[in-house]
Amino acid sequence: MHSPRMAHSGPRKKRPRQMGTQMASPPQDIKFRDLVLFILEKKMGSTRRAFLMELARRKGFRVENELSDSVTHIVAENNSGSDVLQWLQVQNRRASSQLELLDVSWLIECMRAGEPVEMTGRHQLVVRRDPAGSPSPEPQKTPPPAVTEISPYACQRRTTLNNCNHIFTDAFEVLAENCEFRENDGSCLAFMRAASVLKSLPFTIISMKDTEGIPCLGDKVKSIIEEIIEDGESSEVKAVLNDERYRSFKLFTSVFGVGLKTSEKWFRMGFRTLSKVRSDQTLKFTQMQKAGFLYYEDLVSCVTKAEAEAVGVLVKEAVWAFLPDAFVTMTGGFRRGKKMGHDVDFLITSPGSTEEEEQQLLPKVINLWERKGLLLYYDLVESTFEKLKLPSRKVDALDHFQKCFLILKLHHERVDSGKSSQQEGKTWKAIRVDLVMCPYECRAFALLGWTGSRQFERDLRRYATHERKMMLDNHALYDKTKRIFLKAESEEEIFAHLGLEYIDPWERNA
Repeated sequence: MHSPRMAHSGPRKKRPRQMGTQMASPPQDIKFRDLVLFILEKKMGSTRRAFLMELARRKGFRVENELSDSVTHIVAENNSGSDVLQWLQVQNRRASSQLELLDVSWLIECMRAGEPVEMTGRHQLVVRRDPAGSPSPEPQKTPPPAVTEISPYACQRRTTLNNCNHIFTDAFEVLAENCEFRENDGSCLAFMRAASVLKSLPFTIISMKDTEGIPCLGDKVKSIIEEIIEDGESSEVKAVLNDERYRSFKLFTSVFGVGLKTSEKWFRMGFRTLSKVRSDQTLKFTQMQKAGFLYYEDLVSCVTKAEAEAVGVLVKEAVWAFLPDAFVTMTGGFRRGKKMGHDVDFLITSPGSTEEEEQQLLPKVINLWERKGLLLYYDLVESTFEKLKLPSRKVDALDHFQKCFLILKLHHERVDSGKSSQQEGKTWKAIRVDLVMCPYECRAFALLGWTGSRQFERDLRRYATHERKMMLDNHALYDKTKRIFLKAESEEEIFAHLGLEYIDPWERNA
């Protein structure tokens, strides 16, 4: 069932635009100082012009708001060379031989390349003259850039942190989150897939023509992209961001230990702020929620890479005190190259340990940190791993390894940069940490699963099921045709079993 809020509302009505705000963008670093661009508004419109100016500046180009003597390149859309010359005459400007008159296709190619590209005949607005000597130019039409085939599966796309389409992906992530809060799984998945595929593109979507041949973009998604291109924002996203229910759920779920059911309950009871929730005497909180409120300010702030590495040292010191041969690997977003995160995940495995030693490791580590006064909260989940069970048929199934969800006290002095967020008089920060203990023979599958991203893993499992007739989870890979488990010593071997080209962790940010 689709939420009635998500139904297509028919043709959009144009909103009156406020012209005074479009120049309020922050200053950008200029990389290419030899080029000074001016984008002609004629036949383009003010909103598209502002959109292109902002994009070009973000890529390091110098773009002037007004035509001046310093301008070296005039960029126009749907104008011929003589149209631009006539416009210059009206402005009482003369076209010098140094001034390049270019079709907007040149600028779009520059932005895709991230640097100025060579100007060819198809980019230049050539002024031809008839026998009487008057200009009679025709713009040379630029063929659209060839779109190489893009896979509908995130596991066949390389997605770095260099997202060229933030303006669209941010919008779809808000809409996906709102659908998640409303338990509208179908629409949530559609928006997540759209955001994922746009993140993988090596170019910025500038016109609807750029969306041709791109998978996972349904009619609803395309109508939102079109609105953002034309108006610079989505009315639907704006409505969601102003929606009381969305804002309340966003706030409540920011507390460690609070999920959708609790958020729904608090919202129905009329709560809209955390201070009102905390002060209500009738509410009963779980131990996890109590810790979430107690260390809220620390936990809601981002964990830096330096803080994550300092936690990594703490984890290794504790683990190696009991299992010296153990491998401790930081997974999650930090393994994918992120500089910030909300928690730090570690996978622990040991080639020489017995099953009993593995089971006892996390309790011993917890006990050690308790004695040192570093443990602020923990929830130990015992293993339910059974080697005889097939990989799970559920795409988002949690694994069955022993794991521990913790809040650790990280002293500022342990952070190399010394730049961890400090409160006045406080010498430490509470950090969310997840530890996962897995059998050594499962390490490649567990590492792949815990590295993420969520959409990459979802599509990897979907690909295994639909394209290879295999079942993949964090424990194993099972070939349903041959009826055998496929062993793997590394992530590369898992990709090879699936017939996929190996993708490095930093290219899995789908």
